Amino acid sequence: MIVCVCNNISDREIRQAVDLGLNTMAELRRDLGVATCCGKCHSCAKEVLHEHINSQTTLQERVLQRPAMTT
Repeated sequence: MIVCVCNNISDREIRQAVDLGLNTMAELRRDLGVATCCGKCHSCAKEVLHEHINSQTTLQERVLQRPAMTT
């Protein structure tokens, strides 16, 4: 879905940016231009950002909690 209509930024692009290391709205604003025009997308973009960061943290915790394989 398009999050930022002014700059045509999708939720997928925000997730990809997080995967590449961006983790703040300031970084999204700087690198993607999110919420730099009318600002109406700020809350939605922030929600997508935080949901994806939280999902990565949860996934990382699950991977780290797997038991070691023994042979």
